[in-house]
Amino acid sequence: MSDGIMRGMGTPSAATLTIAISSRALFDLEDSHALFEAEGIEAYSEYQRTHEDDILAPGIAFPLVRKLLALNHDAPADAPRVEVILLSRNSADTGLRIFNAIEHHGLPISRATFTSGEPTWPYIRPFGAQLFLSANPDSVRRALAGGIAAATILPTAAVPPPARSDESASDSRTQIRIAFDGDAVIFGDESERVSQESGIEAFHRHERERAREALSGGPFRGFLAALHDLQAAFPVGQAAPIRTALVTARSAPAHERVIRTLREWGVRLDEALFLGGRAKGPFLEAFGADIFFDDSVHNIDSARHQHVTAGHVPHGVSNPGA
Repeated sequence: MSDGIMRGMGTPSAATLTIAISSRALFDLEDSHALFEAEGIEAYSEYQRTHEDDILAPGIAFPLVRKLLALNHDAPADAPRVEVILLSRNSADTGLRIFNAIEHHGLPISRATFTSGEPTWPYIRPFGAQLFLSANPDSVRRALAGGIAAATILPTAAVPPPARSDESASDSRTQIRIAFDGDAVIFGDESERVSQESGIEAFHRHERERAREALSGGPFRGFLAALHDLQAAFPVGQAAPIRTALVTARSAPAHERVIRTLREWGVRLDEALFLGGRAKGPFLEAFGADIFFDDSVHNIDSARHQHVTAGHVPHGVSNPGA
């Protein structure tokens, strides 16, 4: 393909929400990954070639990706609202099975990087991605260190979730619902440090005294802004295809600083849940979250217990050494 043709395909516009995702987050590759861990690259490569025509089952992030890509149904082909980039440590040879699965499942994903075992995170920024989802914690940590919103995607519990009402099931099929923790995810972790080092009373005093001082931005501030820009293309309300929520352990009086910070940033969150330390899982289930981002493994476990797809953000004081 000539450079001229490549230029004609276009580069995603600034308004395009671009998400980079690993092959293990998109498809179920756990069996072959276990083979790689046990027997090495040659056994893995032979397995992938032998099973090249066996279609991979959807992975943990597949439903979210499919919903996001559906936002392009009435967008110009050269100006998509959402683009998903595949980043894989497979080789181009073994990666053929992954592209076969992409085609089989009807996912409009055309850009990919296959690194033959080398790290994939250096390619996130050249693609202009605002978010990286991976099953590899080290890749996620390296991406976060490079200033890119990233999360380790963890599976939900194996027990099937309880049945929803017809109305809720319809919403879960069509509307994308994304939930965020606040401190160390959307915001910096300065306030969380006060809480962990000096206790909850010192934290509340710290937040009251700085109620009109904006919080610093955390690793997901840029992704939240890009998501907000995408939401602006659609009407506000229940009919909107994207709905967002802040789900935080904060409570009054620490709520005011959060509200004023989001107002100063000019970012809309459709719902804000100030839980005062209550377990987040049941509230995320009630919200119907397609994915939840949090820096705390405890909160991630609570989400997964309620069958909510969770992305661990290994950042801030709750993740020493990350």
